[in-house]
Amino acid sequence: MQTIQKIEQEFKTCQNDELKELLAKYSSDSRGGVRSICDKYSKKLSKYYDELRRLKEISRYEDYYFDSGLRSVAGLDEVGRGPLAGPVVACCVVFKKGTIIEGVGDSKKLSEKSRNNIFWDIKRKALDIGMGVVDEKTIDKINIVNATKQAMKEAIDNLTIKPDVILIDHMRLDDIDYIQESITKGDEKCFSIGAASIMAKVMRDEMMYNYAKEYPEYHFDKNKGYGSREHFEALLQYGATPIYRESFLKRLK
Repeated sequence: MQTIQKIEQEFKTCQNDELKELLAKYSSDSRGGVRSICDKYSKKLSKYYDELRRLKEISRYEDYYFDSGLRSVAGLDEVGRGPLAGPVVACCVVFKKGTIIEGVGDSKKLSEKSRNNIFWDIKRKALDIGMGVVDEKTIDKINIVNATKQAMKEAIDNLTIKPDVILIDHMRLDDIDYIQESITKGDEKCFSIGAASIMAKVMRDEMMYNYAKEYPEYHFDKNKGYGSREHFEALLQYGATPIYRESFLKRLK
């Protein structure tokens, strides 16, 4: 008979989709310690099923186009429209039908640790990923809306696979030769847009961490260029660095 410690280790190392089988294996074990372990992981399995149902719901846009006969569906989103400093970053992601990645959704509602873990899951499972980056000088020149659209178009252009349709978070793009659908709150409601938002967020955050090393007084590693109180105080004390958006700073005067 397996010791309780070994059984607990067996549960700890199994994947979520293996829990049902493992729970059935030990369902007849009457020991209190084993019952406690089974109760704990039964709750975890229930949460896993809830997550699968959520993922199924937010995959309905992709499923609609796949079921219509299209072969390639992409999700597109951007991060960085609001900060005072740094670039706007867009990502376009293509998955095969039926891809499941736990936790995918609005990047803003995830912890940094969760985003980073999901980021690598997306990299492993995506068929293709395209990134687009538009810097602060271009934002000042063409405005943030046009810069966002430019970053999105760059992300599409950097794909290897040409998608049959592009699902976009709350925006439509002009002059692109693709079927597109704009989805309000798409990072919450659409699987591939949510994945794109996570990729863009993690990539942009990494850029801001690098800027924090170059300009430590501004704490870009914490504020990511957004207007926190600490950030405003540093800006007043030290002035603007070259990565600031001058057009945004003018609004503060």
